Amino acid sequence: MIAKVEGLTKTFGGVRAVDGVSFTLEDRKIYGLLGRNGAGKTTLMQLMTAQQFPTSGTVEVFGASPYENRRVLRQICFVKESQAYVRNARIRDVLEFSSLVFPRWDRRYAEELLDAFRLPKERKMKQLSRGMTSAVGIVVGLASRAPLTIFDEPYLGLDAASRGLFYDLLLKDYLEHPRTFVLSTHLIDEVNRLLEHILVIDRGRLILDDNADSVRGRAFSVSGPADRVASFVSGRTIVRDERLGSLRTAVIPETPDERARTRAAELGLELKPVPMQELIVHLTQPSPAEGGKRP
Repeated sequence: MIAKVEGLTKTFGGVRAVDGVSFTLEDRKIYGLLGRNGAGKTTLMQLMTAQQFPTSGTVEVFGASPYENRRVLRQICFVKESQAYVRNARIRDVLEFSSLVFPRWDRRYAEELLDAFRLPKERKMKQLSRGMTSAVGIVVGLASRAPLTIFDEPYLGLDAASRGLFYDLLLKDYLEHPRTFVLSTHLIDEVNRLLEHILVIDRGRLILDDNADSVRGRAFSVSGPADRVASFVSGRTIVRDERLGSLRTAVIPETPDERARTRAAELGLELKPVPMQELIVHLTQPSPAEGGKRP
């Protein structure tokens, strides 16, 4: 086990940014830490990496508290959304510093990554675009080869091709050098193929902790003539309902069994799995009192 979080709570004034969260991270697995902006994801990662102190609850990483624990912290690489660098430092300076921080730093791989992202290592950090700055963080995160590597929205400013390159590089390096990754992102469908386990945070609380394959099959849509769809969905929970003329599409938060598939076929309806991003959106919808509804 890489990390264990129990009853973790962090309060800022009267606001609970993290509220009684408990979970474990296993070795050699890619986790998705998902949720809306402001849900508490970044605060949770800061607590796990000893950048915030908990109000209550405990965090153990590699069997010990990470706070003021050099042995533990040297095994963690946390690439933050708003990663700060010394403005006059060059890219090569960032890599040299990283080589001193991370015991498993791979210098040759870092150079390969610079070439892959077309990063000029003599360029000063203050001269970089947002996308290039994000790419530097990706280089550090991958080349660190840290046993626990956390990426918080690592692709800001990157175009689609560069994001795709990042995903391909991460998966390739993970297969060659297995370790634990945590990806916090709102581009869920883009990283879907990478994820092995899903953690969903909503308003500071952990509302989903499950295997990714199980989550992928947790909802389906049914489409066809409105009257036939009405017959199919009768008595079922619906989280989205759309109509276009005589056609209707409904999203149902459950795994379709053989009985459901047979019934849909009898009615001439089409069943489709719901993309993970859409499912997470439904799970984190506002409550009725807030102007929305939860499934």
